[in-house]
Amino acid sequence: MSSDTQDILQVEHLSHDYGEVKAVRDISFSVQKGTIFSFLGPNGAGKSTAINVLITLLPIQKGEVFVAGFNLRTQREQVRKSIGIVFQEITLDRDMTVRETLEFHGDLYALDNNLSSQRIQELLSLVELEDKASSYIKKLSGGMKRRLEIARGLMTRPKLLFLDEPTIGLDPQTRRKTWEYLRSVNAEGTTIFLTTHYMDEADEFSDQIAIIDHGKIIATGTPENLKNSLGEDILYLETSDNRAAEQILMRIPGVKEIKCTDRRMSLLSGTDGTHLLPHVISMLAGNNISVHSVNLKKPTLDDVFMHYTGKELRE
Repeated sequence: MSSDTQDILQVEHLSHDYGEVKAVRDISFSVQKGTIFSFLGPNGAGKSTAINVLITLLPIQKGEVFVAGFNLRTQREQVRKSIGIVFQEITLDRDMTVRETLEFHGDLYALDNNLSSQRIQELLSLVELEDKASSYIKKLSGGMKRRLEIARGLMTRPKLLFLDEPTIGLDPQTRRKTWEYLRSVNAEGTTIFLTTHYMDEADEFSDQIAIIDHGKIIATGTPENLKNSLGEDILYLETSDNRAAEQILMRIPGVKEIKCTDRRMSLLSGTDGTHLLPHVISMLAGNNISVHSVNLKKPTLDDVFMHYTGKELRE
């Protein structure tokens, strides 16, 4: 692959098995330079396995991966030098200071001392930890630790930064502040590869989203395109007989698709749902089917995820 491609990451037919368990099944996707890319999947979907292959923690079994123009199979060291990683779990040494943490990371990557000192000052300023430079990690709040981990991930000026649940467990104000840092980092040219349980984050900040389930990529697109793929409106219904209601409502013009369980049904409308709703209620009543509850709404990313995977992300 040419190094001047617009894709900072290209994944081609990647598969990974654990014995008989097929964790990742022939997935292909790409991430453009300078974008924020969200990788979404429920627990056990294969997301963690795929990411661990991409960051060189697991060997590549089948397929090809290129990171910043480097072949993951044959140029692992160059790949490692091109990426930064912020793990979901805090991985800081509680008995080191903030400055020592960053200095140690610079030493690991053999950064010149002068360059390392300059980067540390820039990053402490970016994440607003200048007055905590001499503080021990064990004295920091959860939000400060997360900001320090982001700073550490940026010490080598990575072309691609992997963030696994970067704001999980943070209060809303700290989450917002963390995203201010990440947006400024992205604006300076670092591509961000993100996993998150917060759909509002994925919706607001992502340029592109890939949804993985059962080891396969099942949907990709911009947040807007993914939401639009569901239709103009979604109608959630609970009736006295959802299965019978499904057969009746599929005959209505403007109904794009119906997904049904014993508990409730979701109706995807290709037209204005406010005009469709009275017709739905009338047809069900005419067939002696009672409506216990109804909810009309515009599609959200949560609805997209539920539609394609059949479950909520937090499940």
